[in-house]
Amino acid sequence: MIHALPSRPLAALTAGLFCCFLVSGCGSGSGEAMAPDVPVPVTALAGRGFPLMAPWVSFYGPAGQMGGLDKAASTFRIFNIDADPGVGNFTPEQITQLKAGGRNRVISYLNLGAMESFRTYWTQVPAGFVSGKANTAARLSPYAGYPDESWIDLSNPDYQHLVLEYIAPRLVAQGVDGFFLDNLELVEHGPQDKNGPCSPACRQGGLDLVRRLREKYPNLLIVMQNATGDVTRLGTTAGVSFPSLLDGISHEEVYTPVPDDQSVQELKAWSALKLHPGGQPFWIATEDYVGSCDNSGAALKAYTASRAQGFSPYASDASAGQQRVCYWPF
Repeated sequence: MIHALPSRPLAALTAGLFCCFLVSGCGSGSGEAMAPDVPVPVTALAGRGFPLMAPWVSFYGPAGQMGGLDKAASTFRIFNIDADPGVGNFTPEQITQLKAGGRNRVISYLNLGAMESFRTYWTQVPAGFVSGKANTAARLSPYAGYPDESWIDLSNPDYQHLVLEYIAPRLVAQGVDGFFLDNLELVEHGPQDKNGPCSPACRQGGLDLVRRLREKYPNLLIVMQNATGDVTRLGTTAGVSFPSLLDGISHEEVYTPVPDDQSVQELKAWSALKLHPGGQPFWIATEDYVGSCDNSGAALKAYTASRAQGFSPYASDASAGQQRVCYWPF
């Protein structure tokens, strides 16, 4: 199980964070080198940046539907799963198995911009927290097309407290290496947007919430899904560049059903920032939906186009649920 470092100001993160992630021989606190025959604990292997950037998989079903955990662990290097203990998809032991001794990275889905009514914390939270259902002040509007979700005001103090002190810690306790932030593109919405209106305070609240998450977990990975505009790419929070808080981004439906040039240009704009979290290249991933894990022709086209831009591709059967792992032969 990964243990987060104590919360500290973000400015401290730039000074001598983590000497290495995949090899023994890192300097100890005394400045002496670790003997090469001393095994490095798995808990010491995680850190900023993705040492191995591909292949990756996004899967939100239970562990038993992966087609074998050992097979998955030998096929992929990055896993995006739903590790919410209230859902019960994975045990900490199964997450450790996917890590394959520290070779792989496992991050968990965290719906930051919206709240789902099937989560246990929609109705049940410990004393001192406000549940999603009870926090009517935070709910902005229904999420069109998703009847079990509501957009959330990211500046709401009770919601931020719930995320930072309850939702995220439960995921960390499962042993994941970090978070995959979904629906945070809400910060790119305007205050008059009918599907998720977001005021200037809501926008800044979203950037601030991610900064606070980074301050709480300086050594964990943070990936943002669908970083689509200037608010995130050019934004700041407490004087800190928002992109510097991230280890990577992912974008859906870039090459299927038809190539989306705007999305490609957005990803290339992020690439041009030349970020190196933890001394590693910034991870830029694409996820396309091809209808079936048998549709290898469409998947191959998406993989080829994504790799040509230096991105890390994955093609899933469908966006809804992502309940199956596609083991493509390329």
